[in-house]
Amino acid sequence: MTKRDYYEILGVSRDASPEEIKRAYRRKAKEFHPDRNPGDRKRAEEAFKEATEAYEVLSDPEKRAQYDRYGHAGPAQGFDFSGSDFRRAREAWSEFGFGGFDDIFDFFFRQGAPQTATRTQRARVQRGEDIEYKLRITLEDAATGTRMRITAPRLVKCDHCNGTGMEPGTSKRVCPTCGGRGQVEYRQQSLLGSFVTVRTCPECNGTGEVIEHPCSRCHGTGRVKERSKISINVPAGVDNGSRLRLKGQGNAGPNGGPPGDLYIVIEVIPHPKFRREGRDIHSQIKVSYPQAVLGAKVTVETLWGEETVTIPPGTQPGTVIRLKGKGMPELNGRGRGDHYIEVQVDVPRKVNSAQRRLLLELQRTLPPPEGS
Repeated sequence: MTKRDYYEILGVSRDASPEEIKRAYRRKAKEFHPDRNPGDRKRAEEAFKEATEAYEVLSDPEKRAQYDRYGHAGPAQGFDFSGSDFRRAREAWSEFGFGGFDDIFDFFFRQGAPQTATRTQRARVQRGEDIEYKLRITLEDAATGTRMRITAPRLVKCDHCNGTGMEPGTSKRVCPTCGGRGQVEYRQQSLLGSFVTVRTCPECNGTGEVIEHPCSRCHGTGRVKERSKISINVPAGVDNGSRLRLKGQGNAGPNGGPPGDLYIVIEVIPHPKFRREGRDIHSQIKVSYPQAVLGAKVTVETLWGEETVTIPPGTQPGTVIRLKGKGMPELNGRGRGDHYIEVQVDVPRKVNSAQRRLLLELQRTLPPPEGS
């Protein structure tokens, strides 16, 4: 079926100004208001769709230019009448002071019109909330991985009422506010006339039923607070801010719904000797002046135990020695980073007379420092 010309639909000329196009859309929207078309919904629906589609194109300078040049082949992205392509129409509706665009839209394009609301439109069982737990671990635990047991506060299904929220042996009754429909109607007045807004019943939250005798333990919520003991496997390689998901370990869902998830947020305690940068570890070691000059073998501490490293003769302060593969492991991967050790030369603050004599003799035999 050939599409009608957008200018023809709105009843404006091709050189119409944006304000003229907006006013034309206003007239069409008013013409096809549901209160004015109680017996011809199908025709009103098609006309309203046409007018809204035309306005969405002609009110957008870029789309209008494409349409003027290529016709309907220009703005070929189409229109989704589920409500996602109506920003400009909604703005125009609000600007004219109409209000209730969503209700008009519901009337024309959705199956949830007020007259069809039934008890089948009850609120669905809800999933429980996700919860977070901050877990502090050592750098060593982060390197090797660990298994820990925590006690986390959460909401669990009430065992007294089995999550129903009702005292055992009792039942729910029809909501007196909505009559079991789960929705209530509010009549509104606008410049276009009056129309009905349908909202979720505040008394029963859309279920259509209310609890007459709430559970004595959970007071009708179906959930109770509990401090649960949970085992956690912390994988090797985690870092600050790493999140571990424990599926189904969050809060129980309302009305017997499925539980949410528990997220463990890792916080690695600062290490007194090691500094982490990604997969690499950095530390420092002090050597004596003779060790730096003559060279030596010294024992250093790593995350994986003690290692013997060689200090080459003539090592200068700030020299960095690399221990390959002695850093942090890759999270959920293979291999490790490296451990970098910065050498610091320990200069004694005080010397005795014999040491002083030897140092002076050594000084006389050494060449002057470079650049002096």
